[in-house]
Amino acid sequence: MDPLYARYPFFEGAREAVREAEISPAALIAEDAPAVERGKERVERALMEGSVAAEDPRRWDTREELLSYPIARILVSLIETPAAVEKYAKAEAATARERFQTDFASDDDLQSGGRTRASLEEVLREFGLADAVRPEQAGGPGSAARPGARRGGGASAGGRAPSHYWIELGSYLDLADAEWGSRWRLVNREVAVGEVRVAAEELSRILEAAVERRVATGLPFEVRGTDGGDAIAEAVSAAVADLRSLLNDHDAGRTTVDAVVPALFPPCMKALVRRARGDEALPEHAEFSLVSFLVAFGMDAADVTTLLDVDGDTAERIETRVEYLANADGTQYPPPSCATMQSYGDCVDPDERCETISHPLSYYTDAVRDAGDVRDWRETTTGE
Repeated sequence: MDPLYARYPFFEGAREAVREAEISPAALIAEDAPAVERGKERVERALMEGSVAAEDPRRWDTREELLSYPIARILVSLIETPAAVEKYAKAEAATARERFQTDFASDDDLQSGGRTRASLEEVLREFGLADAVRPEQAGGPGSAARPGARRGGGASAGGRAPSHYWIELGSYLDLADAEWGSRWRLVNREVAVGEVRVAAEELSRILEAAVERRVATGLPFEVRGTDGGDAIAEAVSAAVADLRSLLNDHDAGRTTVDAVVPALFPPCMKALVRRARGDEALPEHAEFSLVSFLVAFGMDAADVTTLLDVDGDTAERIETRVEYLANADGTQYPPPSCATMQSYGDCVDPDERCETISHPLSYYTDAVRDAGDVRDWRETTTGE
């Protein structure tokens, strides 16, 4: 199987490859194939972290990675809630955008070896945008620089990737959403000769929207209703129940507290803070649990990196995660519940208050309320 399709399983070629291989998701589920476990991880990470990338990519080969996509779609359909579809589609799209940006920046031969990377031209063709997008030429909009060979993006004549592109107005209006911010409103864009000027980063956001739309199309679909479908639903019922419980974390993962008092954090979060400050590389799920907890009551990127005393690549990664969660108002990907923390092995040193709550934020909210007059850590020059 083409490694490119494992990276982008929503490509039409990937779907065709699965069909031609005559691999039945039902058979994979019946034999509890590795792709089923990876499919569950795909959905779990989508619901909890906004990503579908494997926590340990070395565990899965190309075949398992590709086949996990149709399995994930079955699981999402069986969860039977619009929130699952929305989160899953957004996570697939966000992961694809990161991979697109890596691929487009690569100087390697895209067609060599296992063809693990996609070119911008290929992605634009995939989504029917090859004739709608062109790199900005020196002549600017409306100039004669619309040769077919240059349509669809690619490096400029000097060998460097263009910093801006022009996208046809209809395609822009179809994919860009004003809810992304005021700069996306047409009145605030540079428009000429039926085209809209966008930066390379903005084009990546538009492609992300195209991926999200494709992934969401057809979800949810009816799994039950036939003997085969009923058997599939029964076989994955435990996995579906686990995934539904992750969605329930969303309802509990809120607080009205906006003060930062590390001494009142629940034991699990205190432990993660200590580990982070001790230069331990936290597992991705643990880092997400901690950062989403801190963002939930208003900490920004500078606050979080200062509290955790991190720098370099770790600080940059955490800042990116904070900004993403903050842009989602901290509500789309709330911190995990106590049950989820237990399943991760991150529930440590529970105290008496832990026996009365089911979510770390509930613990913190109650602790701050009971403490009365507290001093916000951000008002001091040092942490706890």
